[in-house]
Amino acid sequence: MNRKIPILFVIFTYFLLTSGCNAQNSISKNGFYLSNSSIDITQILSGGPGKDGIPAIDNPVFVTKDKADFLKDVNRVLAVEIDGIAKAYPINILNWHEIVNDSIGDKSFAVTYCPLCGTGAVFSADIAGNHSRFGVSGLLYNSGVLLYDDVTESLFSQILSKAISGPLVNEKLQVLASTHTTWGGWKEQHSDTLVLSTDTGYSRDYTRNPYGNYGASRTLYFPAPIRLASWIRTPSVNLQMLLMVSVIQ
Repeated sequence: MNRKIPILFVIFTYFLLTSGCNAQNSISKNGFYLSNSSIDITQILSGGPGKDGIPAIDNPVFVTKDKADFLKDVNRVLAVEIDGIAKAYPINILNWHEIVNDSIGDKSFAVTYCPLCGTGAVFSADIAGNHSRFGVSGLLYNSGVLLYDDVTESLFSQILSKAISGPLVNEKLQVLASTHTTWGGWKEQHSDTLVLSTDTGYSRDYTRNPYGNYGASRTLYFPAPIRLASWIRTPSVNLQMLLMVSVIQ
């Protein structure tokens, strides 16, 4: 209980300071207040779906690699190994949900993936002394997904790994080690790995990419300040991101 006092104080102070704003001065998108945004709010765009319009997976079901017949060796996964337990999260599933709230032992974390920019990151669910669940806000910054926590409803940039608005603005997320690789490569090195199953509780065609061939396209759905000629995907372990190396042609 004592650990929650500081964050409750932060939330109370935040709403006390912002409650005096009239409707004209109150800035919000998708129900998230951006009055104290640390970034230019004109660069925060709606991706189309509303808050939780893209549903996070909160009760993940796993199977052993021998039962993962829905995966091919060339399929990509975002994977973790924590306290000797290996888990893989297929990109085919993350394309539809973007966030999986999960835990291993006493460590709770969020596996996040942005289909529009191909970035994957795993964050600790312990923020400012509180245990949080993450959801998809439906908002984007630089074509990157903005997450929110269910305790304060602060917005977090996956790419920046920190809160960009709300009571926890500028609070940094703890990034956990992860690997973005192929299913074949991961299971070869982790024979006892578990893998997120398609039993998600949602009716989705996980054999289909809802974004089509967007990853190979030169056209952006949403504007970004810097535009590069083309991209090469390379696995990244230490940065916990799918490293996007620009190739200027």
